[in-house]
Amino acid sequence: MTESIMSKAATMEIPINSNGDTGTLTEDDSLEQAANLQWSLDEKVGSSRDTRDLQQVMVSGPNLNETSIVSGGYGGTAEGIIPTSSIKGPAVHYNAEFNKRIPVTGFGSNMHHSSSSSSMTAEEMTRGVAVEKLETVKKWGYNTYKCTKQMISERFGRGSRTVDLELEAQIEVLRDTKRKYENMLRLARALTNHFYNMVQTQHALGDTFADLSQKSPELRDEFGYNAETQKLLCKNGETLLGAVNFFVSSINTLVNKTMEDTLMTIKMYENARLEFDAYRSDLEELSLGPRDAVAMARIDAAQQQYHVHKEKYERLRSDVTIKLKFLEENKVKVMHKQLLLFHNAISAYFAGNQQQLEQTLKQFNIKLRPPGADKPSWLEEQ
Repeated sequence: MTESIMSKAATMEIPINSNGDTGTLTEDDSLEQAANLQWSLDEKVGSSRDTRDLQQVMVSGPNLNETSIVSGGYGGTAEGIIPTSSIKGPAVHYNAEFNKRIPVTGFGSNMHHSSSSSSMTAEEMTRGVAVEKLETVKKWGYNTYKCTKQMISERFGRGSRTVDLELEAQIEVLRDTKRKYENMLRLARALTNHFYNMVQTQHALGDTFADLSQKSPELRDEFGYNAETQKLLCKNGETLLGAVNFFVSSINTLVNKTMEDTLMTIKMYENARLEFDAYRSDLEELSLGPRDAVAMARIDAAQQQYHVHKEKYERLRSDVTIKLKFLEENKVKVMHKQLLLFHNAISAYFAGNQQQLEQTLKQFNIKLRPPGADKPSWLEEQ
């Protein structure tokens, strides 16, 4: 349709006057009319194509690879369709009015590149964490296998173990001492509970005697004497309870904290000894085997592990020796003080010497809690 209109425009007749000259229509005017006709045709064709392109975009959505660039200009062809897939370099938009090319910078490819790179980075980080965890589990499994093998060999008498006779004897003494001290602590707590119940009974009995002395005039003096005696015993009993509770608290700290801390270090030492013997046995087995290149590499790796676990074993053995020494000194110092307190308090109570009992508590800086002190105040509860 466009070509037929163009041919008609090109072959339109030019009027000639009687002298053989052209009329008032000059060459420039004819060219201008042809250009105007060409421009109107371009607008019609372009508008119809834009309408179809807009409908296609609304239906199927934009696709940069299939976008066409429509160009039109003065004296040019009616229509030019350039597929963007054939264009190399940055995209260009043709302005029909000024017949100029305007570069269009896109950011879709940059966004796609950045998102893909960030996803690859996150994937690499996840993979690195997984590999690290796998290596940790692998080392733990290998070490557990060797230690289990060494333990079974020792129990069945087929494997050798490193023994420090002096240190082993001290460890056994400590464990036996801890068992005996735990029994002493259990009995001291039982004594405290029973004595507390006796003091509460004495307190209730004294209140009963005092009440009966008010209600029985004929026995007022007898009930009064007994009420005063029970109240005095109750007061002395509370003082003795303060001393016994301090004794129990100190023994509990010695047994369940100081001794337990030393035993934890001993347990770490025994585990280090087992690992050291496991890698030592592995090195001895490899040393008895062939001496090819692969075996020598394994022997070098085993020697490195042997030296690492040997240093760990020796360090923990030194720690255990030092802690056993300090524990013994601390135990003697604490028990000397606590046993003296327990003896003086019990002797003063059953001798009825209230002054000596109070003096014993002052000697060891023991402060008795007033009745109801166990319950926190309203300010402490906030």
